Amino acid sequence: MKQQILFVTYQSEAFDEGLSYAIDLARTMNKDLTILMAHNRNFFKKLEDIMTAITFAEAGEPETSKEIFSGKIDTASEGKLNTLMEKCQDAGVTTRVYTVALDALSAIKDFLKQQAKVDMVLLSPSITNNGSVTSGDLQKLVKTESRPIVTMSRHVYAA
Repeated sequence: MKQQILFVTYQSEAFDEGLSYAIDLARTMNKDLTILMAHNRNFFKKLEDIMTAITFAEAGEPETSKEIFSGKIDTASEGKLNTLMEKCQDAGVTTRVYTVALDALSAIKDFLKQQAKVDMVLLSPSITNNGSVTSGDLQKLVKTESRPIVTMSRHVYAA
């Protein structure tokens, strides 16, 4: 197994944001790409809603359960994940995808403890732009990790 670039993103509707850059970087540097999909706060809120819906269903109130549960499952993500894997394969980049039920910083720290072949950590715009990873958190991560931590930002388009 070659050295890897770790691309960290949230498992959400915008999980592929910044992926093209990560693929190009891995191909240019002749490295494998590992995609780590962490969960953001919205995931934990959805999980809480699902558990509440289950409680109402068990208590004999299926209508309340359906009302809470409606629209909570994102089936489009599976199709996007398949497209993501095809994109990596077409680019000739060996890719592994891991999904973890942790916040981004905890997921990165745990993953790096287990994987010595990671050369660089690349944080997607969804990680750095939505405020869930503060600059203080990012500074702590940079100080504690011996690998480069690279952040990405969203492109701004002028109309």
